Amino acid sequence: MRLNSIYLNFGGNAEEVFLFYKSVFQREFDSLVRFRDMPMPGVTLTEADADKIMNIALPIGTHSALMASDALASLGQKVVQGNNFYINISPESKKQADQLFAALSAGGEVEMAMADMPWGDYFGSFKDRFGIGWMISLPSKNA
Repeated sequence: MRLNSIYLNFGGNAEEVFLFYKSVFQREFDSLVRFRDMPMPGVTLTEADADKIMNIALPIGTHSALMASDALASLGQKVVQGNNFYINISPESKKQADQLFAALSAGGEVEMAMADMPWGDYFGSFKDRFGIGWMISLPSKNA
């Protein structure tokens, strides 16, 4: 078994967030579907809501992707930001770990700066400028 994706919900800024992630990871979206592209019989959306993201996917690794959608108040959806998850990335090198940490944490809140940890990994954690928790963890065998 493997983790294939992490799915995030946003309160209307999924596109802004994913354009930022796209610039950091230098990948192209696998998909980008707006609410206007989805058949929703009997549902009338404002122009602003129709333009929001229904589903977006950004490949991160060989077998994984970040995915997301906007939660629309007009459809009775509500996002509650929590502290119950982190996205954990294992880069290929210390250099890549430092680059990802610097880029993703810019404008955010660093919790633990990148450093060698007692368990042997090179590790750091932070919340990005959108409130998403990230862990960068380079296993000791790669450090």
